[in-house]
Amino acid sequence: MSTAFVKAMMGTALLSGVVALNCGVLAQAPRTLPVTIEGDHFVRDGKPYQIISGAIHYPRVPREYWRDRLQKARAMGLNTVETYVFWNLHEPQPGVFDFSGQLDVAAFIRMAQEEGLNVIVRPGPYVCAEWEAGGFPAWLFADPAVKVRTLDAKYLEAADRYLMRVGKELAGLQVSRGGPIIAVQIENEYGSFGQDKMYMEHVHQTLIKAGLGEGLMYTSDGADQLPNDALPGVLAVINFGPGEAQNDFAKLAKLRPGQPRMTGEYWDGWFDSWGNKQHAHTDAEQQAKEVDWILSQGNSINLYMFHGGTTFGFMNGANFDAGPNGHYYPQTTSYDYDAALDEAGRPTKKFFLLRDVIQKHTGVAPPPLPPELPMATVPEFALNESASLWDNLPKPIDADAPKPMEAVGQTYGYILYRTQITGPAKGDLNLGEVRDFATVYVDQKLAGTADRMKKQTSVALDVPAGKHVLDLLVENTGRVNFGARLTDGRAGIIDPVTLGGRALTGWKIYSLPMGSSDQIQHWGTTGSAARGPWFHRGSFTLDKVADTYLDTSALAKGFVWVNGHNVGRVWDIGPQRSLFVPAPWLRAGKNDVVVFDYAELPAPIKLRGVAEPVWSAKQAGNAAAQ
Repeated sequence: MSTAFVKAMMGTALLSGVVALNCGVLAQAPRTLPVTIEGDHFVRDGKPYQIISGAIHYPRVPREYWRDRLQKARAMGLNTVETYVFWNLHEPQPGVFDFSGQLDVAAFIRMAQEEGLNVIVRPGPYVCAEWEAGGFPAWLFADPAVKVRTLDAKYLEAADRYLMRVGKELAGLQVSRGGPIIAVQIENEYGSFGQDKMYMEHVHQTLIKAGLGEGLMYTSDGADQLPNDALPGVLAVINFGPGEAQNDFAKLAKLRPGQPRMTGEYWDGWFDSWGNKQHAHTDAEQQAKEVDWILSQGNSINLYMFHGGTTFGFMNGANFDAGPNGHYYPQTTSYDYDAALDEAGRPTKKFFLLRDVIQKHTGVAPPPLPPELPMATVPEFALNESASLWDNLPKPIDADAPKPMEAVGQTYGYILYRTQITGPAKGDLNLGEVRDFATVYVDQKLAGTADRMKKQTSVALDVPAGKHVLDLLVENTGRVNFGARLTDGRAGIIDPVTLGGRALTGWKIYSLPMGSSDQIQHWGTTGSAARGPWFHRGSFTLDKVADTYLDTSALAKGFVWVNGHNVGRVWDIGPQRSLFVPAPWLRAGKNDVVVFDYAELPAPIKLRGVAEPVWSAKQAGNAAAQ
C-alpha cells in the first residue's frame, strides 16, 4: 500500500474521539467502534485503519505512573497499547483472586481509554514475558502430574477458572460495550511450544464463554511456528525482531493470503539475563527504518516493548536453552528492554526516532510529552545494623526427605533444608538438579555453592568426627518462562540428597518466602564483617521524593526492600548493578532500606542513590562502569 493510502487510513482514526480533560492534559478518547476486517486490511468507522501499538505491562509500572506512561505512548504517536494479564499475580492461591490496587488491570485499561488509546489484551493463560513461570502460578506445579498448556483436565480446570474471572473484570471494557479493548489474543506463542489445535480451540472457546470474544481475536507466533497454532477463521499475526520484517511478512502472506498483516510483537529491544557481559543495546536507527517500511506497506504493528519497566520482587523468569547442552539463565529485575522509554520512563533516542516515523505515515502531530519526572541522587549511606538469618528462622516442617517449595505451600523466595550428619565423612554432597541456587553450610559455615546456571549439582564435603548441622539454603532465582522446561516449575530441592552415595534423611524444612521485612528480629550493630547469610538495615533521608536508582555495587547476591517494597534482586555477576526505586514508594524524610545478602560483606556496607542505572560486571564492581 502507498504512504498516501496509509495516511488516509490513519488521519481520521487518530483524531476521532471525545475530548476529555485528565490531569491537566487534553486527551482524545477513541471512538467506541469496533476494528473489523475487510479483505487485507482493518476497518474502523467505515474507513481503513492501521493499528500502531506498543506494549506496557501494568505490574511493571507503579500505578501512580500509569497515566504518565500512557500519555507518553500517545506522545509518540501510538493509537493503541497492549498488555498481558498475569495469572500468578491475580490468583496467588487457588480460587483466591486479586484485582485491586497495583493489580487493577481494568483501571489501567480505562485510563488508557481516557488518554485516547485503544487496548489489546493478552490474557494467557500463558504469557511468557520474561515473567516468573511465564505467568503460571507456582501452586500449579505442586502436583507434578499437572501438564500445563495441554488438555490435561486438572490444568484446564484451573486455567478456565482464571480466564472466566478475567472476563468478569474485562468483558465490559470491550469496544462493543463502549470500552477501548479492540482485540484479545488467544493463548501466547503456543506454536513455539506445541501443535495441539484442540488445546488452542479450547482456550479460544473459553475466552468466548468469558465474554472476551466480541471483537478481534487473534493468535501470534514466529512466522515458522504460526502454522502450529493458527486457528481457522481467526486472525494470525507474527512476532519477529529487527531485520526480519520483509521475509516474515512474506511468510505470513503465503500462510494467510488476503488477510490483514500485523506484527503482534516487533522486538525493538531485548531483555537482560544475569551474567550477561553488558546491558542489552539494539540499533535504534535500524529499527526506525524497519518500522518505516512496515508502516509504508500498510501493515499494523505492536512494539514490544514501548516501555519495559521493572520486574519488581521475585517475578523475573528464566530461559532454558533447548537441546542436551542447554543451560538455565534467569532474567534480571530490570526490564529496561532498551525500549522507547527507559526503565524510569524517560524517552530515549529510540522514542524520538519512532515518533518521527509514525508522524510521517499518519500526518498527525502527536500531543506533547507530559512534564519530565525528576530524578534524585542520594548521598552514600551505611547499613549499620545486621541480623543473622539463623536467628530469624520460622517454625520448621519435618520431612524424611527434602521437598520442593510447592509441596510445603510456598511460592517464591528462599527455602532452607536442615539435617544432622555424623562425621568423619568425606565425599560429594549431591543435591540433584537444584532449583536454582544453593549455598551449603556445615555448622553455619559456608562449605560451597551449587548454581543451576553452571549445571552444578554437588559440593565436595570433608566433615570431621562428631555430629554436625547441615544446612542447604536454596533460592528460586526464577522459574523457566519459555520452552519445554516450562512444564516442570518446581523450585527448591526436587531430588533426594545424598552424601557419599548415601541418602540423607530426617530433614527440617524452613519456608522463607521473604514476604516482609517487618518479621526480622534480633538486630545488632554491624561488625567488621557481616557474615552471610544476613539481613542489613540502614536509612537515608529525602527533602523531596523523586525517582532514583539504588547503586548496589557494594552487595553480592540477594535482594532489597525499600520502605517495605521488594524492589528486586541483586547479583554481582551483573550486568545489573542498581535497582530502580520509584518516587511513589519513597517519602520525604527517613526512608528505610533492608538488604538480604548471602555473602560476607566488609563493613561498613554503603549504598547510594544515583540518577542513572549502573550496569557492570563483577570485575568492574563500581558505578564507574556505567
